[in-house]
Amino acid sequence: MKIIIKEFFKRGLMFAWGGPAVLAIVYFCLFKAGTVTSIEIPKVVLAIVSTVIIAFLGAGFSIVHQIESLPKVIAALIHGMVLYASYLGFYLLNGWIKTSAVLIFSICFAAGFVIIWLAVYLTVKTKVEKMNKMIK
Repeated sequence: MKIIIKEFFKRGLMFAWGGPAVLAIVYFCLFKAGTVTSIEIPKVVLAIVSTVIIAFLGAGFSIVHQIESLPKVIAALIHGMVLYASYLGFYLLNGWIKTSAVLIFSICFAAGFVIIWLAVYLTVKTKVEKMNKMIK
């Protein structure tokens, strides 16, 4: 358990910078498009802190996939629920989506999550089958 907690923090800290980097790119694109010309400092601070936490949690909780006693489907569900809850919570807190759009967000999130994990599963399955053929 100690190793899992240590790895959680290690992963979280390694990727926590990614959130603000993406945020900066999004704000720059919005500025270039003329959609956002200025942002109040408190909103920027909240957005930066939010994206650090989102990236930290997303990367940190990916450790559930390394817990061998946990079925892969359960690990994916745990990871997905943490991502969904943190994204939705911080998106609402920052005003990035309105409460009226929660259903649409939920559908898009679920579809994206399933597509990504299906792609990962099929890629790994193909590589394992190829390796098994090479061994035989």
